[in-house]
Amino acid sequence: MADIKHSIPITAKPEAVYPLVATAKGFSQWWAEDIVESSGAVELGFFKRSTVYRLRLDVDKASTHAEWVCDSGDEWKATHLIFRLEAANSGTLLRFTHAGWKGETDYFVACTTTWGELMYRLKAMAEGKRPGPLFRMAEMAY
Repeated sequence: MADIKHSIPITAKPEAVYPLVATAKGFSQWWAEDIVESSGAVELGFFKRSTVYRLRLDVDKASTHAEWVCDSGDEWKATHLIFRLEAANSGTLLRFTHAGWKGETDYFVACTTTWGELMYRLKAMAEGKRPGPLFRMAEMAY
């Protein structure tokens, strides 16, 4: 199994960061605009919904740990998106893992890069900037 890992310091308290990684509304602020909540799950649509990832919140420990399980996607199915928040002097240390990939495919490598960019958008959002989601519906019309 392969994992994607990132660690990033954020100058905001864990209580401010947590809703960004534990809710659909939070995801919509830095990850993707096309988000639908249904039956206790969150669906993120990409490229006119040609790709949809259905996530279910599996671990919900306010301000410290949010873990999502992916219920769809060829390579994402059964993977886990793990957000661990540690209080630090300047705010929060976010440790992110996208765990349980079957192997290091070309798609895995591309997702590693994308997750890196997403971490900086999340950081900016938590620190009061407004970068908006990386995946916007108007930009995904191609």
